[in-house]
Amino acid sequence: MITRFWAETATALATLLFGLVIVYGALEFGTGWDSSGPQPGAFPFYTGALVALASLGTLVVTLAQRLRGAAIVNEVFLDRERAGRVLSFFAPLLAFVVITAFAGMYVATIAYLLYAMRFQGGYGWLVSIASAVGAAFVFYVVFERFFQIGLLKGPIERMLGY
Repeated sequence: MITRFWAETATALATLLFGLVIVYGALEFGTGWDSSGPQPGAFPFYTGALVALASLGTLVVTLAQRLRGAAIVNEVFLDRERAGRVLSFFAPLLAFVVITAFAGMYVATIAYLLYAMRFQGGYGWLVSIASAVGAAFVFYVVFERFFQIGLLKGPIERMLGY
């Protein structure tokens, strides 16, 4: 069981670290102004600084609530039931990424949408299959044909000559 205090603290520390890494990386490109305007690192620097400051603020508020004894920080954030719901959302997304790496974007899209619609959404097989294949077809037309941006292909697309 994870309380809200620990969830907020961990999130604040993670986003604080993320913001500081962005700030550090932006320093490499310059953060000031030159004769042509802002240097390349200016926007990332200020964005990273804003993320870091907001995270620090969240951390301070969370610690202050804990010291005051506020009941809200002791609320259950994640228990077994909630973790199951999170896992039921995250596991198919992870499978989508793995399938994409091995079978390509179109196969992964069809598999993910078919699973999500049929087993999580409770739609019938015909609607689920038609929607999944239709979405992959729309992705193909929009990205491959219209914008001419190739999406990741797998062995099936290569066998079909795409």
